[in-house]
Amino acid sequence: MIEVKNLYKEFKEVPVLKGISTTFEKGKTSMIIGQSGSGKTVFLKCLLGLHIPEKGIISFDGRKHTELDIKQQRQLRQEIGMVFQGGALYDSLTVEENVMFPLKMFTKKTYSEMLERVNFVLNRVHLDNSNKKFPAELSGGMQKRVAIARAIVMNPKYLFCDEPNSGLDPNTAIVIDNLIQEITKEYEMITVINSHDMNSVMEIGEKIIFLKDGVKAWEGTNKEIFKTENEAIVNFVYSSNLFMKVREAYLNETK
Repeated sequence: MIEVKNLYKEFKEVPVLKGISTTFEKGKTSMIIGQSGSGKTVFLKCLLGLHIPEKGIISFDGRKHTELDIKQQRQLRQEIGMVFQGGALYDSLTVEENVMFPLKMFTKKTYSEMLERVNFVLNRVHLDNSNKKFPAELSGGMQKRVAIARAIVMNPKYLFCDEPNSGLDPNTAIVIDNLIQEITKEYEMITVINSHDMNSVMEIGEKIIFLKDGVKAWEGTNKEIFKTENEAIVNFVYSSNLFMKVREAYLNETK
């Protein structure tokens, strides 16, 4: 479990995160949502250790991030997988080389052992026989699947995704959503996704953290969104007529 307690972060004395507390559980896809400037990207970077909060505690299965020495921090980083917004693949490296990169950096496996693991995760994301292709030869959805393969090649306990559906068409976005959720449950990872895609939130948001002006304004599941009376989340999620109609239909069915 990742536990966050009373998290504060500011830049040049301007508060960005204002006392956020929450938990992220194993085997669940958790979503961080909010308008631009709400603090969700800063929150994700704090979880990753890229920003050091002024106050508060972030603990990974009981390990407080700020209390870890350099060796322990390195160990924790090896337990974290990250899917970046643009995929962040190395254009000059093949698919195989991109996915193998973390293994070369953090393990002492032989080449044959690394290749076996690379082939395993590429098979898991349905990219068999793509080893020797370069990112430019792949579609946007395939590149995201390579990024996911690289993120899980170290068999991480924690998976963080920053806008994984950015730039994808709706059908491909659904494929990526389903893949992330399947992998999360299959490997019992703690998965945290920073997203603005409300379709993703409604499909795989087993836990949703809604930030507004640096405060946790709402927390719940994608099912509870349909029933909440919280004005902030209702205005954010149901800003389109489509979601308003879906909510009304859901409430009518449950009366």
